[in-house]
Amino acid sequence: MTTTLLPGAEQTRVTLARLYAPIAADLAEAERIFAAELRSHHAFVQEVVEHAARLRGKRLRPALLFLTAQACGSVKPAHRVLAAVVEMIHTATLVHDDVLDEALVRRHAATVNAEWSNETAVLLGDYLFSHAFFLAASLDSTLACRWIGRATNLVCEGEMMQVHNRGNLDLSESDYFEIIRGKTAELTAVSCRLGVHYAGGDEATVAAMDRYGRELGVAFQIADDVLDLLGDEATSGKTMGTDLQKQKLTLPLIRLLRSSDSDLAARVRSILSQPGADTRRQLRPLLEQTGVLEEAWGYADRSIAVARSCLAQLPPSVARDHLDQIAQCVVRRAI
Repeated sequence: MTTTLLPGAEQTRVTLARLYAPIAADLAEAERIFAAELRSHHAFVQEVVEHAARLRGKRLRPALLFLTAQACGSVKPAHRVLAAVVEMIHTATLVHDDVLDEALVRRHAATVNAEWSNETAVLLGDYLFSHAFFLAASLDSTLACRWIGRATNLVCEGEMMQVHNRGNLDLSESDYFEIIRGKTAELTAVSCRLGVHYAGGDEATVAAMDRYGRELGVAFQIADDVLDLLGDEATSGKTMGTDLQKQKLTLPLIRLLRSSDSDLAARVRSILSQPGADTRRQLRPLLEQTGVLEEAWGYADRSIAVARSCLAQLPPSVARDHLDQIAQCVVRRAI
């Protein structure tokens, strides 16, 4: 499948190039470490690894790790290793997510499961996880392994709870947030925490940047959930509507189901109970008329406001400014 750079994708590329400029050399070194660690002498394994690497996207987690490090001092060799590690973990979760969602497209290219098989995708995810921990163990301390291991545990728990709650039209808002704090926010949080700690930051700064990354992750997932309901597949470059097809409740749907209008709630429940190709079209006017989309964006905006307030813990710097701009871009989805 040929990748086409759409206007929105071009804007994203320009935005990222500007925001990542202070850490461009570090990102390049992390990419080199990533590729070197995963290199295989088996041609098929190497082909699959290289294909998955092209599906990764924005390098947000390595960028957060490097920018928090710069904002607290400087980037050390350990940061470059850890950036490769968190990107391996993230890539593994994407590959496994595509299997769970039966997704066919990511980044305008075929997913691993679509190009080869579910078996290949599951094994590739395992391959990425095992290499990530092998690489993290090369550092002098086991602290990174423990932090990343805990984060990965929470990511997997969040994913399992989401799978368990498929079709649960009574899922509470608090359970939804517990799921996304695990499956999405935990990895952005640990990326920031690692950046600060390995730059020599104090505990207060570690805690503040952990909160920054966590709130950023929550906002990012809400935005992703809204786009899954409304987004255009050609623009987004990935399969849309998978949450509906897999009967996964997201924030707008939870609020729509809790509508005070019992007839509306019953109608929505009926639509969600029998997902099909027309489900997004049926739900769209209901989502727009009831204001639940604005409520979801509002929650994401509040999470970003909290994230940005955490940056006050950092001294003024270009890196801090770029962390602030990244937070603002997440909800607008310029990145």
